[in-house]
Amino acid sequence: MAPVDGPISAADFDRLRRIRAAEPAKIAEALAGRQTRDLLTGDERLFIVAADHPARGALGVGSDPRAMADRYDLVQRLASALERPGVDGVLGTPDIIEDLAVLGLLDGRIAVGSMNRGGLRGASFEMDDRFTAYDVDALVAARLDFAKLLVRINLADDATAATLAASADAVTAAAAARLPIMLEPFMSAWEAGRVVNDLSTDAVITSVAIASGLGASSAYSWLKLPVIDDMAAVMSATTLPTLLLGGDPVPGAKPGSAHDAWAGAIDLPGVKGLVVGRTLLYPEDGDVPSAVDRAAAIVH
Repeated sequence: MAPVDGPISAADFDRLRRIRAAEPAKIAEALAGRQTRDLLTGDERLFIVAADHPARGALGVGSDPRAMADRYDLVQRLASALERPGVDGVLGTPDIIEDLAVLGLLDGRIAVGSMNRGGLRGASFEMDDRFTAYDVDALVAARLDFAKLLVRINLADDATAATLAASADAVTAAAAARLPIMLEPFMSAWEAGRVVNDLSTDAVITSVAIASGLGASSAYSWLKLPVIDDMAAVMSATTLPTLLLGGDPVPGAKPGSAHDAWAGAIDLPGVKGLVVGRTLLYPEDGDVPSAVDRAAAIVH
């Protein structure tokens, strides 16, 4: 996909590179000094833009296998999204969050830190999803607002047990720190050497039940769930606050089909908003602001 213009200047990027090379302590200073906000305000819904895909080696969007490889283009797209009204925050790994903090793009926004990225896409150890990004202590030290972790459950892969144990420990630690934590669960399986998520109603409900019970307390647990046909049945399976995930852009899909699915589920009991990434950051027409505004209108 072609790079897009955005609000970040060449001088801004020069400053970012200089800080990273010569004054790295200023990164922590930027995080410490950023303007924070309450998690829920107004209508008590959240619209979060997701950008944690690269750390799992997932750089492709649609037919372009390297769409997210250009970090400067990705940051421009994020900056364009974050300046739109109705966008509450961003989800990323430390490298993304720190770039945005230095550039001043996190002020007044919810910053969600992605925790586990060790189960790299396409790897033989993909189900061994070790925590290789933030941990709870680091999230608290950086004054971030929310934690996020992926919980893929493969009943035929022994690595799932260690992933579940680590996830439970993270939930327990987050609850002790009074840090909201977003769990994104899937029932998954190996198919032709790839990990495939089961999006049937029964599988999604099962993943919700397992994720909801992780940790010594669920007081600060949230869910991040795919939108499937029978979302009413899925949402009846939990009392935890839930954000709907955007999913990958589907080549050849009917225009607006993703938005229609979000709109159909947004008012279900327990649904508190959207977490969407590539669908909005890399729209087919390249118009990030318009794509973001349309999704924001569904949430707020």
